[in-house]
Amino acid sequence: MILVLIPDTRLDSPEYQQLLAHIANFPGITTRVHTEVGAEQTLTELYLIGDTKAIPIDDVRNLPCVDSVVRVSEEYRVLGRHKNDDRSTYFDYNGVRFGQDTLHVFAGLCAVDIEEHVEMMMKVLRDNGQVCTRMGAYKPRTSPYSFQGHGKNCLPYVFEMAGKYGIKVIAMEITHESHLEEIREALRQTGGATGVMLQIGTRNTQNFELLKIVGRQQEFPVLIKRGFGITLDESLNAAEYLASEGNRKVIFGLRGMKTNMGDPHRNFVDFAHVPVVKRLTRMPVCIDPSHSVGTRAGSPDGILDVMHVTAQGIIAGANMVLVDFHPVPCKALVDGPQALQMKELPQFLEDIQIAREAYTKRVALVKRYQEE
Repeated sequence: MILVLIPDTRLDSPEYQQLLAHIANFPGITTRVHTEVGAEQTLTELYLIGDTKAIPIDDVRNLPCVDSVVRVSEEYRVLGRHKNDDRSTYFDYNGVRFGQDTLHVFAGLCAVDIEEHVEMMMKVLRDNGQVCTRMGAYKPRTSPYSFQGHGKNCLPYVFEMAGKYGIKVIAMEITHESHLEEIREALRQTGGATGVMLQIGTRNTQNFELLKIVGRQQEFPVLIKRGFGITLDESLNAAEYLASEGNRKVIFGLRGMKTNMGDPHRNFVDFAHVPVVKRLTRMPVCIDPSHSVGTRAGSPDGILDVMHVTAQGIIAGANMVLVDFHPVPCKALVDGPQALQMKELPQFLEDIQIAREAYTKRVALVKRYQEE
């Protein structure tokens, strides 16, 4: 059971102490507090942990400080969309709002290579009105002989370039807890020039100790990708690991399933699960068309498969697109064959807008028929 407290409730107030005293009378119940400090108000949720079935909701709703009560189901206790649960489905980070009703494009380098390419990418993003990107510094690879990323050595110039060109959020995969401090230090060195969204890649979706460590910090939001060989439920529970440790700023990423049933694409595209994730949880949903398709192949209509599947995900209601671009794809150190060219960015963004307009029209259509 979750008690959503009246905004700006102080934890040292007499009313809050009265609430705790009352809860202490419930046998076998412990509490956990989660606080979100926003620009305008502070929101506090009090989790009652234990067998709460016998606790009447109406009785708890009338306790001091309580604004609303959510009875939690067993699945996805923190991130789940529970019955009569009207808590917000968005969060703000570094001036950018992420929610189930927003849409952001994170176009960029799958792997950082040289400063010149980073600056070229940042500049074209700015010129096309974008404030988010992806930049891979740490690259877990299937082969130990493949390029593993420049790591902390590239962070200062990546962050400096982001600040120079107005990029507010960089999606960056991490594979070890030491990467957290390396990112923090580089941000300090560059005067907080930008923001970072930590990314948990598909290979680490069930690295539970890493999930706990990343979940305990609330400085950076987290994009967690679906595991390529596990069920959707298992992947959603991996996201719940992050939230159960305290970080609720979580985005769930779909990047295709590893199976030869998807051939000739790199993975079997799973973007039909966009509305499923939004129905089961309050997380925004990201799609990764580059790693789903894995090539620059196109259809007879002249549209690249990457753009086709992107549109499919957007029409299904996706809130974020993580996509590979590169100034010179043939020279990319990682996944060059699937990277889009910078000159294709305007078309890609306009194509996304067309798909987004189709989605909003479909939402309006269903509302109109429901009202009749």
